[in-house]
Amino acid sequence: MMTPTLTPTPTDLAATLAPTGTLRASINLGNPILAQRHPSTGEPGGVSVDLAQALAQSLGVPLSCVVFETANQSVEAVRQEQADIGFFAIDPLRGQGIAFSAPYVLIEGSYLVPQDSPLQANAEVDRPGVRVVVGQGSAYDLFLTRTLKQAELVRAPSSPAVVPVFLQQGLEVAAGVKQQLQADRQRHPGLRLLPGRFMVIQQAMGLPQGRGEAAAVFLAAFVEQMKASGFVAEALQRHGIQGASVAP
Repeated sequence: MMTPTLTPTPTDLAATLAPTGTLRASINLGNPILAQRHPSTGEPGGVSVDLAQALAQSLGVPLSCVVFETANQSVEAVRQEQADIGFFAIDPLRGQGIAFSAPYVLIEGSYLVPQDSPLQANAEVDRPGVRVVVGQGSAYDLFLTRTLKQAELVRAPSSPAVVPVFLQQGLEVAAGVKQQLQADRQRHPGLRLLPGRFMVIQQAMGLPQGRGEAAAVFLAAFVEQMKASGFVAEALQRHGIQGASVAP
């Protein structure tokens, strides 16, 4: 793993970012682009974990991953200060109680439909009689809740459960991370992705707002350093992630 040279962190700032003496990172397994369990050990890994390890190293403290299956749970852990940092899609609703860095990765959101669906374009989804399944509390749920005016949203318990719910209930559209939907399409013949994307997710790091401006500024600078050094790009490549790009 690439280990870029990091600016030493003042002791008081390290104590603010990791008040227990250990950096507690909230890791969401609901987005396979950013975090996954190792098939043999079950330990979390991925781009999020790599960034958390690099931040812990810069602070001179050990890392503890607090693992969740959904974005909602991961957000709440940071908001309630049960974790010190997290990895979230930037959304206005999530800004309550969390200070975000600039994005480090951009991820495409896509629609999946049955092969024989009359829907051919993203703009055709928002119409009466169309039911769209999303992971409850995901960035896609928050975005589509604001933007869909005629289609009906159906919420699956988590993002990985979207396609199973879509198939079990015979729904018209599944919405989520493009790469996850592509993998599900390969496992389930008779499905196709609508061309293009309906949104772009800006994935950022965040920490509780109560930690103060200095901590937020430090985290923002850390993210910029990880992008500029090539760390994020190298992590995406090492984990075999396609379709996600390093944010400018």
